[in-house]
Amino acid sequence: MSTVAAYAAPAAKAPLERTTIERRPVGESDILIDIKFAGICHSDIHQAREGWGEAIFPMVPGHEIAGVVTEVGAGVTKYTVGDRVGVGCFVDSCRECEYCRQGLEQYCAKGNTATYNALDKNGEPTYGGYSTHVVVDENYAVRIPDSLSLDVAAPLLCAGITTYSPLRHWNAGPGKKVAVLGMGGLGHMGVKIAHAMGAEVTVLSQSLRKREDGLKLGADHYYATSDPKTFEELAGTFDIILSTVSAPLDFAAYLSLLKTDGALVNVGAPEEPVSLNLFALLGGRKTLAGSMIGGIAETQEMLDFCAEHGFGAEIELIRADQINEAYERVLASDVRYRFVIDTATI
Repeated sequence: MSTVAAYAAPAAKAPLERTTIERRPVGESDILIDIKFAGICHSDIHQAREGWGEAIFPMVPGHEIAGVVTEVGAGVTKYTVGDRVGVGCFVDSCRECEYCRQGLEQYCAKGNTATYNALDKNGEPTYGGYSTHVVVDENYAVRIPDSLSLDVAAPLLCAGITTYSPLRHWNAGPGKKVAVLGMGGLGHMGVKIAHAMGAEVTVLSQSLRKREDGLKLGADHYYATSDPKTFEELAGTFDIILSTVSAPLDFAAYLSLLKTDGALVNVGAPEEPVSLNLFALLGGRKTLAGSMIGGIAETQEMLDFCAEHGFGAEIELIRADQINEAYERVLASDVRYRFVIDTATI
C-alpha cells in the first residue's frame, strides 16, 4: 500500500478537504499513474452531496483523470513507464457478460466498478482523481494521444465520451440535424463532436448568453429555450436532440422538435423523477432514450477522434484549494466550460 494526498468529502454535503488515502500495491496487471489533471464533473457534486442516493464516505471524487504511467506490473503489456494515459468513469467490470465481451463495459450485466463511490472486488472503497496517484488495471486505462494536452484531455474521459457515444450510436453525421440541449461541460463537447462528425448543429440553451461561444465551437444555429417562439419555429426539425441538462424537462415540448423517427437522448441525470405524456412519443414514432458514457474501446476511439480533429475541452484550470468554490460555480452555471484541477497543488 502507498499513502497519497487527496481531496475528499468527509460526509454528505460537507466541504471537500485535503487528506491522505491508501492506494493498493501495483499488481500483475496494474499500472501506477501520476495524476497530472482531474476534471470536475457535475456528477461529482451529485454524488458528494448524495443527490443520487446514499453514498460512501469519505469520498474522493473525480473520473476525468489524465496522467503519466510511473510503474507497471510484471504482466502489463499495453503500457510502459512514461506513457500518457487517462482513466474515466469505471475501473473494472465482470469481463465475462455479453456486454463486456462486446466492449460495452459501461453496461456490464453485473455492474461495473465506478472510479469512486464504489466497492471493488475486494470490498474496498474506490477513490477517484482528486488525488496525486491512482492504481488501475491496464485494461481500464486509455492512451492519450501526444497531440492532446493533458489538461484539456482530462474532461474527455467523461464529458467527451458521454457525448461522443450517443452521437455515434444514433448516427450523427452529414445530412443529420442535431440539437444539443444545454451549453455547459457536456454540451460544449457535444457541439464540438457533432460538428466534427459533419452534422448540422443547433444549440438549445436557456438564453443567448453563450451564443458567440457556441458558434465558435461549431454550432450552426443557437436558440433560447426561454423564448416560446423557438418551439414554434423548430417544430419537427431534428433527427437527434442530445440533452445534457440535469434538471427535469418538459419532454413533450422537446419531443415536438423531433422529426418522425427522431430521438431525444438524455445524458444528463436529474435528481428528481420526471413525467411524460406518452402521446408525445406516439405521433411521429419518436424515441426517448438514455446513454451512459462509453466502453474502453470507444473511449479510445473518442480520444483519437478528438486528436485527429484538433480539439480538447474548453477548461478553466484551478488549484485544489479552489474545489469547493468551483462546485458552487458549477451549480451557478458559472464556468466556461470545465473546471480542471492541477493536481500538483493537492
